[in-house]
Amino acid sequence: MAVEPLSQHEIEDRLTELPGWTADGDRLTRTYRLGSHFAAAALVVHVARVQDELDHHSDLTLGYRTVSLTVNTHSVGGKVTAKDFELATRVEALAPAHGAQ
Repeated sequence: MAVEPLSQHEIEDRLTELPGWTADGDRLTRTYRLGSHFAAAALVVHVARVQDELDHHSDLTLGYRTVSLTVNTHSVGGKVTAKDFELATRVEALAPAHGAQ
């Protein structure tokens, strides 16, 4: 099944289920705050594993006690698709185990 870009309305509707995530142009973004740099690094490793499982990768930035993700789908011209929401949902599910807020 081909991946298609989502409309702005679809994006806004889906974002209601992902607190903390926002649409920034043609990207979904989220920054997590963690209790330590080590916890942030552990979250990055966990997110990287999920990205490999999904074969869908975000821009992932490790800060001192933060982790930021920016995601869109390159194969459809850098637009937001259901694949981006699948990744965001998976990250949201694992972030609390790392103490991410």
